[in-house]
Amino acid sequence: MRIEDYADTLRGYRVLHLAGKGNKPATMPLTVPVLRVLEACRGQRTTGPLILRPVSGNPIDRRDAYRMVVRIAKAAAIPRHISPHSLRHAAITNALDAGVPLRDAQILARHADPRTTEHYDRARGNLDRHGVHFLTAYVAGV
Repeated sequence: MRIEDYADTLRGYRVLHLAGKGNKPATMPLTVPVLRVLEACRGQRTTGPLILRPVSGNPIDRRDAYRMVVRIAKAAAIPRHISPHSLRHAAITNALDAGVPLRDAQILARHADPRTTEHYDRARGNLDRHGVHFLTAYVAGV
């Protein structure tokens, strides 16, 4: 990620421009806590790679990110293997658990097919979240 990738504001939000699988472009709004971390990583720099290796000053790569996640999980005494992908999985699962609609979670995950996102939904059979409740409340004007 480069500093220039999150310099834009769109409809009142600071946004991150990124490329997903197959270099498919995406734009994601940045929350205030995330923006604070990005700004701390950026420091006084205005261009270039966002996260640099502390000793060499070279940009990190995928392997560096993987090792950082593993090291942080180990320091936190998390007993199972944690990877960047498991963090992605947890984010999607937590979004669905928090009640984010499947379509919005699909957009967050950048999945082309909603069935892929559906696999992350641990509460698929939860009758408390059944769509009939939302429809009834909508029709009743609640």
